[in-house]
Amino acid sequence: MTTLSRFKTPLLALALISSGPLLSGCSTSEATGRTFFNGGLTPAQEQKVGATEHVKIIKEFGGTYDEDPALTNYINSLGNFLAKTSETPDQKFTFTLLDSPVVNAFALPGGYVYTTRGLLALANDEAEVAGVIAHEIGHVTAKHSAERYGSTLTANILAAGVGILTGSGQAAQAVGTAGAVAVKSFSRDQEFEADLLGVRYLSRGGFDPNGMGEFLSQLQASSRLDAEIAGDPDRADQFNIMQTHPRTADRIQRAIQQAGTKTVNNPIIGRDVYLKKIDGMLYGDDPSQGYIRGQKFSHPELKLTFTAPKGFRLINSKTKVAAVGPEDSLIIFDGAKGEVTGSLKRYMTNVWAKKISLKGVEKITINGMEAVTGSTQINTKSGKKDFRLIAIRFAGNKVYRFTFITDPSQTNRFSEDFRRTTYSFKKLSNTEVAKLKPYRIKIHTIRSGDTLTSLAKRMPFADFKLERLLVLNGLTKNSQLVRGQKIKLVTE
Repeated sequence: MTTLSRFKTPLLALALISSGPLLSGCSTSEATGRTFFNGGLTPAQEQKVGATEHVKIIKEFGGTYDEDPALTNYINSLGNFLAKTSETPDQKFTFTLLDSPVVNAFALPGGYVYTTRGLLALANDEAEVAGVIAHEIGHVTAKHSAERYGSTLTANILAAGVGILTGSGQAAQAVGTAGAVAVKSFSRDQEFEADLLGVRYLSRGGFDPNGMGEFLSQLQASSRLDAEIAGDPDRADQFNIMQTHPRTADRIQRAIQQAGTKTVNNPIIGRDVYLKKIDGMLYGDDPSQGYIRGQKFSHPELKLTFTAPKGFRLINSKTKVAAVGPEDSLIIFDGAKGEVTGSLKRYMTNVWAKKISLKGVEKITINGMEAVTGSTQINTKSGKKDFRLIAIRFAGNKVYRFTFITDPSQTNRFSEDFRRTTYSFKKLSNTEVAKLKPYRIKIHTIRSGDTLTSLAKRMPFADFKLERLLVLNGLTKNSQLVRGQKIKLVTE
């Protein structure tokens, strides 16, 4: 969340549905030989679609990761190297490293391929990252996005990554995070086809094709831990961005067998080289968008903080913060557009909720700040929902807002939790701001006396220290550390 001053739900749709008449036609993929309906999308139009959506993707993710140009160049070089092994080596590709902590990768028409620093943090070697990128190149060369264009001309692909990560379509609408859904509707056949092509490109490039499956295993372990941390261990798939890619490590092995590629002698794995590249990389939230630390959200630039209830999962986006809880409960925190002058009560009833009939509108005081609250019940696509609105005058004419949403049957259950969250909102002092430091990846070389337990204690997290260390490095509690071995730590 950068400014919290723009309250809008972006409607990014693969410009597949943007301007111009809808044409009909077919296309053939040079990579697969398949002919499919693509709505008449020519290569030039594919490029235009990708270029248009590229700008929107960058904006929605809060920009590219520019802090380390060498890392950006590394991903670009790796991607272009793999692209040259494809059936269309002269096709232009654009590889972008997004400044997002979410583990994600996707591709758009016209050769636009994206990875996130969250994905790089989870990967353990060059072969794993190459496997992800090769798979996305496979989607492009197989023209899967163009094929989807032909079958979903009227679809809005931005249901938002939040919905994918949490299983909450309601949260997806609320936060409006772009990009994750760029992979949303690929079929099992398309995913397997991209795996086949990806294995082909990896083998041609001299990489270990098993890296593709190893990263999926990493991702599954990360998803299980995320679900456990959120107190919902039975819904691990809902925390897996790749649940939209119906893939498993077993299917990757089947792709390796069916690809018919030659065995790569001395394949590139590139663990030490890769770890050196990501040493010092930002981990988790960018300082300009605020920090999530356990149940607390704090923004050093806006100088504010609040605490979400236990059992709610905080999700940070460019314009909002959402907290997704049990029983489809949801909290949305954002900022009013522009300055709010005059009566705060009038702002709530005549501006923010002007199309809604509020009841019980009253003034309250939150940690010395003027505030107004009101409630209503609205019929949504998910049925009736109770809404509690809070508007808080923060400083001058700047107003921040909470929206609490519950099923009517659950409103009483969460009312006290929501009250505590409301009154946890406060201004940060300069001293408190100075204590907020970003997390970073630190590559540590194992020394004599190092143990998993001792290293886990160095992690800055409040809970699940050992589990986070294990998942980050693809280890288990029974893994044996070897002197000279390099592993990833998270430090402040």
